[in-house]
Amino acid sequence: MRRALAVLAAVPLIFFAAACGDTDAGANGGATTGTDAAGLTVTGNVGVKPTVTFPAGSPATKSSYKVIQPGTGPEVKTGDKLIVNLTVYNWDGKGNAIQGSSYDTKQPETVPVNEQLPEVLRDGFTKVKHGGRLLAVLANDSAPAGQATAGAEPTKVFVLDVVGARPPALKAATGKETGQTLKGVKVDNPGGEKAPTLTTKTDEKPSKELVVKTIIEGTGAKVQPTQTLTVHYTGKIWGTDSQFDSSWERGEPAEFPLANVIQGWQKGLAGVPVGSRVVMSIPPDLGYGDQAQDKIPAKSTLVFVIDVLAAS
Repeated sequence: MRRALAVLAAVPLIFFAAACGDTDAGANGGATTGTDAAGLTVTGNVGVKPTVTFPAGSPATKSSYKVIQPGTGPEVKTGDKLIVNLTVYNWDGKGNAIQGSSYDTKQPETVPVNEQLPEVLRDGFTKVKHGGRLLAVLANDSAPAGQATAGAEPTKVFVLDVVGARPPALKAATGKETGQTLKGVKVDNPGGEKAPTLTTKTDEKPSKELVVKTIIEGTGAKVQPTQTLTVHYTGKIWGTDSQFDSSWERGEPAEFPLANVIQGWQKGLAGVPVGSRVVMSIPPDLGYGDQAQDKIPAKSTLVFVIDVLAAS
């Protein structure tokens, strides 16, 4: 499923094949619009795992889309981070096997509508509203120039049900300062949307346990272990004040599934309200252990100040 989902982010601009086709009655009784999407048929109501019926013969070689249900909610806009329920098939002309569905995992996916998204999907999403269903065929013409070779990858078929859009992420932590501190570490809060200053030069011995202190307590929902987070952060080495990373200095927040980062972050950020600023001390066994990592020496205690800007 994850490999199939990578198509949404990794494929560059693709050719949109707009062949005229018949319009049918959609699964919920509305009119189906757009191209015939290579003769595929989608059945099932929006909000329920769909079934795709494939025509006989070889898979489509050109990418296209078809609006199955237009939806009745807000319009989709460029820049939105759409929450979608997604079902993916490999169209190989043989088994046409399903690759996965978020209806099975019960975890909708987030799809950014931006320049990294294939053009056929960007175009298709602008034709549906929240609550709508989009059928998209991504063939080998969606590969980068010079790499579109016959049989390189099976044609992918996506059925995407638009649940809604993530609210824009915060720019910085917002809430009340708690007065909590982490002994040996100093955090200066300049206020507004400015980056906090983290100082970790100290003679204090670091704890052998994970220590998390809330500097600013946000008012948003609590972070769940399965969510994707948007955060600003600065990371330094305990005792040396040596900085090894900062999203603030890169000029944009980081976004990642919480389950994919070091254990210290997984344990330390789960349950933190969105909008919070936390400082945490992470012992080596919850960080990188005996492995050196670029600017991080082996067996380092890591210190982070983290603003939790969004979670979905």
